[in-house]
Amino acid sequence: MALTSTPTPRGVPSDNAPPPAVYDGTSPFPIGDSRTPRGGGERLYVTVTAVIVVLPFVALGLAGWLLWGRLIHPADVVLAGVLYIVTGLGVTVGFHRGLTHGGYRAVRPVRVALAVAGSMSFQGDVIGWVATHRRHHAFTDRPGDPHSPYRYGTHLRGQLRGLFHAHVGWLFRSEATPAERFAPDLLADRDMRAVSRAFPALCFLTLALPFGLGWAIGGSWVYGVTALLWAGLVRIALLHHVTWSVNSLCHLIGDRPFRTRRHDRATNLWPLALLSFGESWHNMHHADPTSARHGVDRGQIDPSAATIRLLERLGWVSEVHWPTAERVTARRL
Repeated sequence: MALTSTPTPRGVPSDNAPPPAVYDGTSPFPIGDSRTPRGGGERLYVTVTAVIVVLPFVALGLAGWLLWGRLIHPADVVLAGVLYIVTGLGVTVGFHRGLTHGGYRAVRPVRVALAVAGSMSFQGDVIGWVATHRRHHAFTDRPGDPHSPYRYGTHLRGQLRGLFHAHVGWLFRSEATPAERFAPDLLADRDMRAVSRAFPALCFLTLALPFGLGWAIGGSWVYGVTALLWAGLVRIALLHHVTWSVNSLCHLIGDRPFRTRRHDRATNLWPLALLSFGESWHNMHHADPTSARHGVDRGQIDPSAATIRLLERLGWVSEVHWPTAERVTARRL
């Protein structure tokens, strides 16, 4: 049967239409923007990414089946909670506010420990993560942004495609972010290079720990398997989707009380605040990226900022970029 194309409604840009010379904030991004082929390892990269993305989904299905049969133990819940907090803060406090934006200066053991904890979140090696996020800030919601939900335009079809792209689709695109350009400081850091090389081993560790602890606590391999499922795979899946939701939902829905750069549509989305450790106060973050606190208004819970405050009082971090009333007021709309 012959395929026919549906005419694009007047005023709605076609996904295949040539982009304007200057981005206007509504058109699809230029095709192939920022595409940097990964070379001969592209197939391996896509395969590994698929495993990382799909395996936790499989775990969720298996978890539902097991929960139906009541095969869950108190130790599974405790281990899942502890590892979620440790790895989540490794991403938010370590990868994001510390290494990416320089919101504070940490002593070497804490800096390395946070990088290790973040790597155990299964979200990529530390140098690649930082480089990608810095690129996101350099090109927020315009051509060059690796995970903008506006890649395909602002009409309904484009927004739906863009939402999927920003949430998970961008992980499968052949776009390598050059660390030489976006993270030269980490490439020059011997400790960060070592943590980056150890990423596969740390992925194994983040699954082996709940299995081993579950077996040790319960005294049976069955306890090890259920801990691996709940405190390993399900915990990773939840943290993945919370992080990806900051990329996607926190650029589409929510409040924008602070001024950001042109085309930057970062929002504050309060329902994600606790699970994201304060990262979903995303509008404030994009208004003042180096700020160690993202939730600056009354009632805005920010566990990552509280953790940084604790580390500061212990003398383990210094030169913290806390927001001042003047800076917050200057950025408010």
